[in-house]
Amino acid sequence: MAEVKISAEVRSEFGKGAARRTRRENKVPAVVYGHGADPVHISLPGHDLMMALKTANALLSIDIEGRKELVIPKAVQRDALKGFIKHVDLLAVKRGEKVAVEVAVHTEGELAPGPFLLENVLSTLTVEAEATHIPESVTVSVEGLEAGASILAKDVTLPEGTTLVTDEDAVVIQVLAAQAEEPAAEDAADEAASEV
Repeated sequence: MAEVKISAEVRSEFGKGAARRTRRENKVPAVVYGHGADPVHISLPGHDLMMALKTANALLSIDIEGRKELVIPKAVQRDALKGFIKHVDLLAVKRGEKVAVEVAVHTEGELAPGPFLLENVLSTLTVEAEATHIPESVTVSVEGLEAGASILAKDVTLPEGTTLVTDEDAVVIQVLAAQAEEPAAEDAADEAASEV
């Protein structure tokens, strides 16, 4: 995963009013914490941050007034209606350090022929990986699976250097038999009325 470089400014004002003023300047209030250091309150360019966060578990190299800091997003707060980023919590990491993150689970392949449904029980897995080598996602093959088949977390192939944190016996994907729909009550009423 490539590092995304972003310049930051230290914030000295706090609270809702200060956060609104920061957002009006097309910047996003953020906090960097970790490694036992005091949290650092910063603001980041809104567009640059939005583009960087399009990649899951993005590794950001932040320049805080001349001091470089490697961080990963830990919590991203978005506006419920417009979707813009309101606030970000960033976790400071070091090269070689292992971090626990959630990665998306993607499926590939076709189920066996028949009336089967694929249920994604878990859409993400928690894994531990080196901060500069966090996988964006993991892929699971469902090729030829039939009803009753399931894939457990321990069955998912993880990239080298990545270990599973999620319970290994947790069901990630399962295949169900499709249920035939029963005729609706109004259809039965229509049939009864046509017989009269």
